[in-house]
Amino acid sequence: MARSQRGDVAPHAMRLRYRVGHSSLAQLGRSDVTKIQADVAVVGGGLAGIVTALELLRTGKSVALLDRDSRQRFGGLALWAFGGMALVGTPLQARKKIIDTPQIALRDWLSFGELDAGDTWPLAWARCYVEQSRARIHDWLLQEGIRFMPAVNWVERGRNGEGNSVPRYHIVWGSSRELTRRMIGALNAAAEHGRLHLLHRHRVLSIDHDGGRVAGVLAMDEASGTELQVQAPVVVIASGGINGSHAQVRRYWPADRPLPATFLNGAHPYADGAIHREVADRMGGQLTHAGEMWNYAAGFAHPFPHFPGHGLSTIPCKSALWLDHCGRRIGPEPLVTGFDTHWLCQRVCEQEKPWTWHLLNWRIAAREFAISGAEHNARIRDKQFLRFLWETLTGNHRLVRQMQAESEDFLVDESLAGLAAKMNALTASLDVDPAVLKATVDAFDANFAASAPAQQDEQIQRILKAREWGPDRLRTCKPAALQAPGSGPFIAIRMQLITRKSLGGLRTDLQSRVLDAHDSPIPGLYCVGEAAGFGGGGASGKRSLEGTFLPGCILTARAAAHSINHGKAPT
Repeated sequence: MARSQRGDVAPHAMRLRYRVGHSSLAQLGRSDVTKIQADVAVVGGGLAGIVTALELLRTGKSVALLDRDSRQRFGGLALWAFGGMALVGTPLQARKKIIDTPQIALRDWLSFGELDAGDTWPLAWARCYVEQSRARIHDWLLQEGIRFMPAVNWVERGRNGEGNSVPRYHIVWGSSRELTRRMIGALNAAAEHGRLHLLHRHRVLSIDHDGGRVAGVLAMDEASGTELQVQAPVVVIASGGINGSHAQVRRYWPADRPLPATFLNGAHPYADGAIHREVADRMGGQLTHAGEMWNYAAGFAHPFPHFPGHGLSTIPCKSALWLDHCGRRIGPEPLVTGFDTHWLCQRVCEQEKPWTWHLLNWRIAAREFAISGAEHNARIRDKQFLRFLWETLTGNHRLVRQMQAESEDFLVDESLAGLAAKMNALTASLDVDPAVLKATVDAFDANFAASAPAQQDEQIQRILKAREWGPDRLRTCKPAALQAPGSGPFIAIRMQLITRKSLGGLRTDLQSRVLDAHDSPIPGLYCVGEAAGFGGGGASGKRSLEGTFLPGCILTARAAAHSINHGKAPT
């Protein structure tokens, strides 16, 4: 079969496949291709694909699960994620006297996400999420042995209160790595009598069709170069989003929004949108809201990258001053995390150069500096509760020192003038005038002078508001002057936009069936997780309430499995 230079099946060959209408490669003159049969082929070995396969195996189905990554990295991005989940009406919320209902959560979701009132399936999935996150995600995870940390965090509140009106961000004890490993363990336990074909390092080249219905997939073993045909009447796409490919990010970036010259990659490098294009271009599926993305405004280069362009996403310090490339505070409204990540990204992208600076001191960093993901949250990841509690109370000096030693983007100096010199050396420029940097800090510190009016600075106001909630008070410093005695040394962190998750994807109904241009299901074709925009091709709209992604993988995966097993949506 003809090949293009990048290794995909050439377009004319794929048209031949559909025009002929056969799934058997032997009938196309390819009798040498290895074939296996299964009830369902699942494309993608992340959390959504694993949960789909698990639920199918438990009902007796045979499954071929094709994962492009290695066995050691089985689990996709979920293996490295932090493990936060937005859940509604949980017992933990009740114990904290948090009143939350699906009605309240849906109001927040629609207000923050700005979903189009006529966008039927994203709206349907948003309602499904808030109504079923307790039973079909939270309670199911408890049955699977997953536990949550004893605090509920309050994130994405909205700049004017239009986001999460109550805390609902639950953190998996053991991080997302614990979640993923437990799902993999359950998958292996359910794989009896050879009903699971687990195929690592296999890239899906095309989806086979037979008489207007899905008939399996053609894949290539990237280790050997040999091809494999999985014959299956049902195919579930769980291949992630498009944000692992910077070419695709640029292709779909909205024309009315500024695009930075460079950015980092915090997504999975194999989430490149290839299967999206296959379904949309050749099978009549709808790829919707592809320009809506959940990126982060404060990333820096991974000191030991797992792939080219790999970045780490910080949980930005609320008390840090967010500066432009010249060391001036970005304003007039200061940038503060925890309220509107989408807006932060917009503001960062508007800057003259593709990096910004976080300016803080050691006192702030020890209390507030954190990096998202399992890799740099060892106390949570490894379930070291006493050590976690100690670092929460006394400061995470360990992580600050680690980044000082490992990251060229993390600069430390005893003086602002010395810090400015290091900032310029890093960027090979004279952008930061030491006098401008000092004036920036002096202007902020003036808020704490005895003659200053009471807390006029908006960043200070937001910090005080955040500290009214107990978990935020533990992780957020009481406002103070940056140059206060005993708070040093000073720290500057060079930040860049970092890609993360796709909010758009293939349009699906509440059974996770892929829909064609007429909103009719394509027979035998399902899509789950990020590939489906976490349901409907864009359930979050323009903004996520944060923590909706891992649960969205589980919810859409379980819906697909239920439909395949029972022919209807779960209730």
